[in-house]
Amino acid sequence: MMITLLFFAHLQEAIGQERIEMQYVPQTVKELKQQIETRYGIDLRHVMVAVNEEYAREEQQLKPGDTVAFIPPVSGG
Repeated sequence: MMITLLFFAHLQEAIGQERIEMQYVPQTVKELKQQIETRYGIDLRHVMVAVNEEYAREEQQLKPGDTVAFIPPVSGG
């Protein structure tokens, strides 16, 4: 089973793509964020995470087939 990771705004540029298909591993949102930070050398501390289009808490467990979106803060003008 897989999960889909979606990246928005400057995260797309930092990672080099907007979507990644990843092998499912039982883990929490926080553990996934740490894995992405380590793999791509980016800081996700202030990034919101949505799982299946609903904002997720860091302790939420991921499930096979989930779509996880990483949404950086937006500044207005």
